[in-house]
Amino acid sequence: MPGRYEEAFRAIREKFRRAAVPAAETGIIPYKSENGHWIASPHDGNGWWTGGFWPALMWQLYAAEKDAFFAEEARRVEKLLTDEFRVFHHLNHDVGFMYLLSCGADFKLTGDEQARTDTLHAASLLMGRFNPAGFIRAWNGPGQEGFAIIDCMMNLSLLFWASRQTGDPRFAHVAVRHADTTLREFLRPDGSVSHIIEFDPETGRRVKEHPGQGYALGSQWSRGQAWGLYGFTLAYLNTKDGRYLDAAQRIAANFIAHIRPDGLTDCDFCQPKDEERLDNIAGAIAACGLLELHRITGDAACEANARRLIDGMLDHCCDWSPERCGALTRCTASYHDDGAGRHTNITYGDYFLTEALAKLNGTDPMLWL
Repeated sequence: MPGRYEEAFRAIREKFRRAAVPAAETGIIPYKSENGHWIASPHDGNGWWTGGFWPALMWQLYAAEKDAFFAEEARRVEKLLTDEFRVFHHLNHDVGFMYLLSCGADFKLTGDEQARTDTLHAASLLMGRFNPAGFIRAWNGPGQEGFAIIDCMMNLSLLFWASRQTGDPRFAHVAVRHADTTLREFLRPDGSVSHIIEFDPETGRRVKEHPGQGYALGSQWSRGQAWGLYGFTLAYLNTKDGRYLDAAQRIAANFIAHIRPDGLTDCDFCQPKDEERLDNIAGAIAACGLLELHRITGDAACEANARRLIDGMLDHCCDWSPERCGALTRCTASYHDDGAGRHTNITYGDYFLTEALAKLNGTDPMLWL
């Protein structure tokens, strides 16, 4: 008899086999679903940073059973993403999210050489954002020349991948330099991490911290904590540097201490106690990171708490109805800005829940490596 996580993965596969049809018919990259319909990104069209998660979801489902339907839908969106190379001005440090999980996944699972070339193109763009003062610039806006954010720890996998593919160590050197800056400037004594740190773009000196998408300056935006947890875990897997593993374990301990009794995740661990604002994306990302930490270290608490997070989502926040497109509900993009989604389905929440279930079921192709 199939276990709970196998049944959940099957439900996700069936859900998205149906939901991919209207996505293709409308020609968009799904960002979230509301009222039974897919909605495209809130900003920057197909250059919005989340565009890679839809094809990544398709490749996760393809990897499980080699169903060509999912590969076809992934490649539909890959074409939209690679068209953004010519638009260019929307692209930022999140080309890791956008292209490693789409074109990189395509190459990993099918050997397609054009997909490899496109992924290397994205890696070169990311390396071009490196400031030799010691960090990768996050965004493109005026006055943001010195901004770096915790999310970028996840994008570094694209650079490590590029060094392995080409034999050129420059990509990995940039990734390590940024990871070391993040380790020094973002990780706090209590195991939490900052979201945004501004550096002097001329000298690399830390200027100040910004509150970002969390509740307040110095608080703990939960998705930022999850990016740090999984990001430093991936940095360890790419380098075997014990400093990164230690950082991941410290962040994990802090995250675990803030998991709600129902297994769900507050949007910010420092938000007012009477504020009901959840972000299950953070829980899904953290679950993936915790499962990898368990695989690396054998720490049973990591696996137990990953399952606790996944169980919370399956018990309280998954929508399996055929009338609505997405699966994971009660996702929140930003604490103070509801425009990108509050307590709704958001596609990269679906992706990370699917990745976590794939890990538990033994089908995860580990698209990050």
